[in-house]
Amino acid sequence: MKTSTKLLLGDCKTELKKIPSDSVDLIFTSPPYADNRKDTYGGIHPDKYVDWFTPIASELLRTLKPTGTFVLNIKEKVSNGERHTYVLELILQMRKLGWLWTEEFIWHKKNCYPGKWPNRFRDSWERLIQFNKSKKFNMYQEEVMVPMGEWAKSRLKKLSETDKRRDDSRVGSGFGKNISNWLERTKAYPTNVVHLATECSNKNHSAAFPEALPEWFIKLFTKEGDTVLDPFMGSGTTITVAHKMCRKSIGIEIVPDYYYLLKTGIENQNLLLLEQAGVYAPTAKHK
Repeated sequence: MKTSTKLLLGDCKTELKKIPSDSVDLIFTSPPYADNRKDTYGGIHPDKYVDWFTPIASELLRTLKPTGTFVLNIKEKVSNGERHTYVLELILQMRKLGWLWTEEFIWHKKNCYPGKWPNRFRDSWERLIQFNKSKKFNMYQEEVMVPMGEWAKSRLKKLSETDKRRDDSRVGSGFGKNISNWLERTKAYPTNVVHLATECSNKNHSAAFPEALPEWFIKLFTKEGDTVLDPFMGSGTTITVAHKMCRKSIGIEIVPDYYYLLKTGIENQNLLLLEQAGVYAPTAKHK
């Protein structure tokens, strides 16, 4: 399937205005965390973070399709001995803008850095907050199903009479289960905790995440030919993965070095794909 990748150099507050309304299927991004990445992104004070992100969130709401999804990777920082509340404040502000706070996923970083602090343990997880424009959105749950696991061998080996029929909840919720429905199944739906190692080689970027992270969400919320947007492109992990998965992609980056690095990489990848397909690719002297 033919795909397209559009890269924009500049501040996303301005560049997002170039993207048509209701045109994006998935927004997956990790903006600079408060007071972090000062050398590359200037750093935003946590007290000012919500005001800084609000106009960006409004533009993202405009560009996303009614059936689309926005996944925001972010984590609170410690300020004056306690967790700052800017992420919670941002969620509340986005709801005021019209976003629905649909779900929250946890990225468990299996190889987080060791360390010791006087009043807390090391961070081994980050938030992935799901927002939507409407309650009905595209979601392809079968694409991220996982093997049933060893528990199924013992749990399903000998079923009781209760397991063979619908067992209604004892708290009167109306929900119930029928364990026998899982007898012939080899896969189950995953939890909202994603277990992945961090990126070992940081791709010349101060905060690169692993390719498997956007890949999981691209599988869950899009199909081939859909459009994926990352307004804080960085090293371009989301854009690169979307390109490999035959999705259209749009990336915005304010740091020229990161922008041109990815632009060159995407161009080289397209050249390789053309060469593999047997299409003539001109050398530098013929251009």
